[in-house]
Amino acid sequence: MGPEARLRPVDSPSQWPEDSQSLAEQLQRRLAISDRDWHALKTQRPRRAAEQLAAALVHLLSNDDPSQAQATEARQRAIALTEHGLQWLKGELRDPGCPSHGR
Repeated sequence: MGPEARLRPVDSPSQWPEDSQSLAEQLQRRLAISDRDWHALKTQRPRRAAEQLAAALVHLLSNDDPSQAQATEARQRAIALTEHGLQWLKGELRDPGCPSHGR
């Protein structure tokens, strides 16, 4: 880790670190599985899990106030996406198939 990694990125404890939302959005876009790629990647559960976990992070950073003690709607959505991602990662979920392919 370089010297920049040791800097405290939080200017205020009531706000997320600067650029964290845009970085999370970039990550989510990179990990998103398009309709076109779904068939090729559907057996790779960690990819789907990563997509869901990145989406959870985006929801949390873009719509939540970290200083708020009570659960917010954004936090609840992030929890749901995280749990869904974990189910993919654990192998508890699988591709339901395409109705257009008769499966």
